[in-house]
Amino acid sequence: MRVSPDGAAARIFLSFLATAGLFYANIMPAIVDGLIGGLGFTPREAGFVGSANVYGAACGALIVVFLIRRIHWRPTAYGLLAGLISMDLLSMLVAVPEIMIPTRFLHGMIGGALVGIAFAVIARASKPDRTFGVLLVVQFGLGGLGNLYLPRLVPVFGTDALFLALIAFSLVTLAMLPFLAEYRPRAANAASTIDGKGIAVVPLALTLLAIFLFQAANMGLFAFIIGLARQATLELGFITWTLALSGWIGIVGALMVVGLHTRLGRTGPLAIALVVTVIGFWALHFSADETVFLIANGAMGITWAFVIPYLLGLAAEFDLTGQMAALGGFASKMGLASGPLVAGMLLGPGENYGLLINVGIAVLLASMVAGVMPALRQDRLARNGG
Repeated sequence: MRVSPDGAAARIFLSFLATAGLFYANIMPAIVDGLIGGLGFTPREAGFVGSANVYGAACGALIVVFLIRRIHWRPTAYGLLAGLISMDLLSMLVAVPEIMIPTRFLHGMIGGALVGIAFAVIARASKPDRTFGVLLVVQFGLGGLGNLYLPRLVPVFGTDALFLALIAFSLVTLAMLPFLAEYRPRAANAASTIDGKGIAVVPLALTLLAIFLFQAANMGLFAFIIGLARQATLELGFITWTLALSGWIGIVGALMVVGLHTRLGRTGPLAIALVVTVIGFWALHFSADETVFLIANGAMGITWAFVIPYLLGLAAEFDLTGQMAALGGFASKMGLASGPLVAGMLLGPGENYGLLINVGIAVLLASMVAGVMPALRQDRLARNGG
């Protein structure tokens, strides 16, 4: 028996499907710290592993953009989930960065293809913004648990604990997959086109740029947040609890998207959330104060979970086959991959976290400029009934 295609259960199952291929990004601090502490990788090497994983995902997502119209998504998803489990099992046998980097790149390609398919399917359902909001609830809720417990398990069980957590998530998703509906492509409408003739290229490009920059800024800092906090002399127990709480508090942002949808438009909520994110980044200059570190992470958790569903939903509006939603997923993964890569290089041997924070703020401001313009256009079309 399959669940209603636009019901709450379907949104949850689709969220698990979209998370399975990229769950490692939600526990990136635990993975980076685990590779450093468990396998003796340098921060640069651990950052490269994380980036390779997400660059692979970007490649997989890009391939799906061109194939989504021609493939049967459900059997393809079964095969990709099996591939993810196999690559995580293989990763448990690897102990050197020279092998771990290409291994995780291949894992990322498989996962990125799965996420691209999931995004396309979400775009075929009604009110994709709400499903993307549920997606962030799943990612931040379970990501919070991962960041709370995995850094404590790695010293006891080694890095196997990281990969076993990913395998468990894939197995749960496999169990949900048979219950999803078919989700055939919907017919296009005028709001996704210019005068109904084609995709609005410039607004789409700005939307993709905003997604890329926002994800790069957030993940660049998030991947190294444990190191930043340790340099500020905070205790590991406090750090992991803060990361868990920021993930769980972030659920509030995702639930706000589910509740608001686009009743207030996209422009105002996006602009306000991006300003709050910038303030949160700036506050991390004062991470030695536990209260500041806690509040800044909580605020950024909420805004991360709030902004991304709106931007991905905006990309999904440009066509209703799911192709542009998959392209939005590609931009997201490129940002998630580029953030840790650039951050690792910016930190350098001296681990200059102040520079990392300042660069992140500049990137966030650029994301705001890029994202507001297509949001204004879409709000105008919605008001005019387009």
